[in-house]
Amino acid sequence: MLGPGKVEVVSAETSFPPYIRVPWVEGRGRYTLPMQPDYLIVGSGISALAFGALMARSGRSVRVLEAHDSPGGYGHTFEVGGYRFNAQLHYVWNCGTGRAVHRFLDKLGLAGEVRFNEYDRRGFDRMRMPGYAVDIPAEMELLKERMAALFPRHAGSVAAFLDEVDRTAGELEALPSPLSIPRLLTRLHRLTRVVRYQASTLQDVFDRFDLPLEAQTLLALQWPDFLLPPTRLSFFAWVLLFTGYQRGAYYPERHFEHVIESLVEVIRSCGSEVLLQHKVVDFLVDGGRVRGVLAEEVDDNGASLGPARRIDGREIVCNMDPRTAAEWIGFERFSPRTRRKLDYDYSPSSFMAYCVVEDLDLEAHGFGRSNLFHTEDPDLNRCFDRMYRRGDYREPSFALTNPTLLTDDRSDCPEGKQIVELLTVADYGRFRDLKLASRRAYNTAKMAVFDALCAVVERDYLPEFRQRLCFKMLGSPTTNERYCMAPFGNSYGSNLTPYNIGTGRLGPESSIPGLHFCNASSGYAGFAGAIRTGSRLYERLSGDRFLG
Repeated sequence: MLGPGKVEVVSAETSFPPYIRVPWVEGRGRYTLPMQPDYLIVGSGISALAFGALMARSGRSVRVLEAHDSPGGYGHTFEVGGYRFNAQLHYVWNCGTGRAVHRFLDKLGLAGEVRFNEYDRRGFDRMRMPGYAVDIPAEMELLKERMAALFPRHAGSVAAFLDEVDRTAGELEALPSPLSIPRLLTRLHRLTRVVRYQASTLQDVFDRFDLPLEAQTLLALQWPDFLLPPTRLSFFAWVLLFTGYQRGAYYPERHFEHVIESLVEVIRSCGSEVLLQHKVVDFLVDGGRVRGVLAEEVDDNGASLGPARRIDGREIVCNMDPRTAAEWIGFERFSPRTRRKLDYDYSPSSFMAYCVVEDLDLEAHGFGRSNLFHTEDPDLNRCFDRMYRRGDYREPSFALTNPTLLTDDRSDCPEGKQIVELLTVADYGRFRDLKLASRRAYNTAKMAVFDALCAVVERDYLPEFRQRLCFKMLGSPTTNERYCMAPFGNSYGSNLTPYNIGTGRLGPESSIPGLHFCNASSGYAGFAGAIRTGSRLYERLSGDRFLG
């Protein structure tokens, strides 16, 4: 057992433990389901599991193929050193009664089984910068009061900005689904802000209302939720998430692993399959239609265990990156309109520090059911570029969360210990090149980022943080690429810029018969976004509408 001050450093490239495997039935040339299930799903991300669970529950046959040994994509949980960490998720929204996630779980009969704890409504996000601090509450009027106390000379402009955010959120929620230009045109008279801000960044709207820089920074300090600064972030993307969390920020009562396991169990209990360690290497097209895939079984390290086998499906649902799938299939097979939509740029990637502290009372230091967002530089645009473009973390901005305090379920780590996670942006190319050149240089670079974050954490929040560490594991963009097959280590699929958000965004339609897209780049990122993406595809293909 490691005591305080004795740190075990484990590479984030450690293999995950096995989960569920349904073996190939030798001699019969098929799996346990019919040769052609109704839906063959490539990938087991959250949107794929949402779609698969809904279809399996409705009586269709489903087969999910996943290259790794844990389902869930960025929502998967892994265990190292006796501790359990979720790869990327920290808190979620749209889980309240009547909201999209709750309706989805209710549809599956899971609403009473998969429950969520709500964050502190008085302040679910704690925004901190030198000289300023504000806790973001659930009530917009209270937020206006807090911001007015900090910026009395600009109280009117801040209040006007927040009113505009509220109204824009209402218009975005009123958008027709599925979204189409003809349906949109019939409602334009009620969607003035949707029209006005469709090409706007968050910075554009800050400037429109002439907010002081420090007020902008406090309101945009949850930038790690997007991995974009205000000058590049879609105003719509920010509004949806900001107001979504105000309606309720949540964490699963039994951690994210239980959510993923519950969706997998729905699929399996309905007679369908989730096949792990089955890596798809190609799509099979015949007569202009996608008929199936070539897949090979792989070991815990991703090495092939034999030749690739053909696996067919009546319909193919692609949860992997759509552009990568299109490259395999051949861009020339897609319509010009779809090819244009596939021309998206990827979101930046992240640096993650998964930590465990011992004999350190986080609650005594002000931590609880909330997240901490910090910046040393009041200019988030400048700070982001310095970290992302130049790899300079001397004045960092980052997020800190403590999942052990978000639920009474202590299955993530033993009593007396608590998990702390740190997140900031990182450039994929820099870490990839370092890893290829020298493993030692790569690890040194990760430690340099970690030490820069720890210096601020110890100065302002947890003076004995590194002294009380008993475990840490550092993940870089190359970790995302390896375990989640994310091109360039991206965290959110297509970048959350105005160009990639809106009516021209890629949707589930691939323009090739038999192939449907279902992932962050053809829907929306994040837990609630992924649930909605999978649910909307189910509604589209089944005709059974339940989201409203």
